[in-house]
Amino acid sequence: MASADLEAELRCSICLSPYTDPVSLRCGHIFCRVCIVKMFNAYVWSGVYSCPECRVEYRKRPVLQKNWKLSNIVEHYLSTHSVQEETKIFCTYCDSPVPATKSCLLCEASFCDKHLSKHSKGAEHVITEPTVSFKDRKCSIHEKVVEYYCSEVSATVCMSCWVAGDHRGHHRELLNVASDNKKEKLRNVTETLKSEREETERRVQRLQDHRGEEKEKATGVTERVTGLFRDIREKLDTLERGVLSEISRQEEKISLSVSDLISQLEIQKDELSRKIISMEEVCKITDPLTVLKKELESDVISHRSCDVSSDVRDVGCLDEGIISQMLHRGLSHFADNLIDLKIRRQFSVMEKSDILFDKKTASNTIIISDDLRSASYTDVDQNIPDGPERFKSKQVLSTRSFSSGSHYWEVDVSREEKWLIGVAGHSIKRKTLGNESYIGYNDKSWGLSFVKHFKAFHNNIHKELNEINSGSPIQTVGIYLEYEAGRLSFYQLCDPIRHLHTFTATFTEPLHAAFYVYNSCVKIIQ
Repeated sequence: MASADLEAELRCSICLSPYTDPVSLRCGHIFCRVCIVKMFNAYVWSGVYSCPECRVEYRKRPVLQKNWKLSNIVEHYLSTHSVQEETKIFCTYCDSPVPATKSCLLCEASFCDKHLSKHSKGAEHVITEPTVSFKDRKCSIHEKVVEYYCSEVSATVCMSCWVAGDHRGHHRELLNVASDNKKEKLRNVTETLKSEREETERRVQRLQDHRGEEKEKATGVTERVTGLFRDIREKLDTLERGVLSEISRQEEKISLSVSDLISQLEIQKDELSRKIISMEEVCKITDPLTVLKKELESDVISHRSCDVSSDVRDVGCLDEGIISQMLHRGLSHFADNLIDLKIRRQFSVMEKSDILFDKKTASNTIIISDDLRSASYTDVDQNIPDGPERFKSKQVLSTRSFSSGSHYWEVDVSREEKWLIGVAGHSIKRKTLGNESYIGYNDKSWGLSFVKHFKAFHNNIHKELNEINSGSPIQTVGIYLEYEAGRLSFYQLCDPIRHLHTFTATFTEPLHAAFYVYNSCVKIIQ
């Protein structure tokens, strides 16, 4: 009964089998490592992990601590009990089935403790753990008990094999010695594998933690983006309401003016109608004297009548000039406020830095435009006087360098079939045509290139960017340098906008924008 109770205590509550590599949670409950890892993997998307026993919850994936003491107990228990239970080897001499504790290879019989005490103690009687494979323990040639291990051919042999047989003169070890040596090697390998497994688990844990952190970050960025667009809509809605209100005001003013004028014209129309009737009555009179008298009265009336001469031009029209002015000023003000809105929502502004080509650094095969924003290749040597800052290779740097802060610039590469752009420290070598001076081929510079395929270069090590080696040719590249953070990022700016590559490094000197001009032209976009 005690053995059964102990066995129950050594069983995992998940798989209901004896513990395999038992690990503990902070709550104290113990499980097989594989069992609890599988269960936690199923909890990944919920973001909450709980103990299968007590249901205590963990916000972060718990670190699994190996329970070495319990592991040793389980291993010892299984080694002493599992053989009889799994193989069902019983004592040869007991009337009822009694589990055997040992077997004799010479007698080819198994014994319980009672019958083993009566068994011969002679040296030729080799006592082993309970077994039914007696023939496997004897030499197939000499039918003698295998006593030795030949390490030269990795085979078990009997005394006759070693003294006079095929293994004569070979190095041999007693089976238990050879077994112990092999176990020692296996233990060493096992410890190495366990260390590798634990390191793998730590890497998995780090990746899962990273995934969780990035998920939280994505949620936060989503909220900030939603807030930014809400702010933008509020600003635009305010502007829209103001413009629409002005349109309504003008429309109402024009409508009132038109109504007033219509009222006046209606009065004038009625007066004219009365005159018409009066004159028509005069025209019906046959007495000349009476007609003449009526006509004089009509002239007087006509002279005294109200003449409303106002027309459409006098009531005014919708002033689209004011509307356009309101839109222009409102949208300009909105554009100015957009930077503040982005900063308030903790987004990088990415305003373009003022980048110009430095003529002093351009090689003699590069023509710099008057505005210092275009660099073109020429196969005609320009015969420009040499100087300490001028490159021999087809490269040019910017006049400005950066030793702190965040900076952004855009480069038009649409005219180049192949290009190489990036940043370089001021100390980059300039008087060679080898790797010492090329962008990204030394530890002073970082570059992104396109020559049939995209590659990222630094310290003469290139990385193939296969994930972006498809789609339409890039027209414009945006470069974002975050000096203190040690990041240099490249972006494709045509539709769709996408991230190309980010270098991470510790920058130790001022950095210039750097350009290699192959056979055409590169431009800095204002």
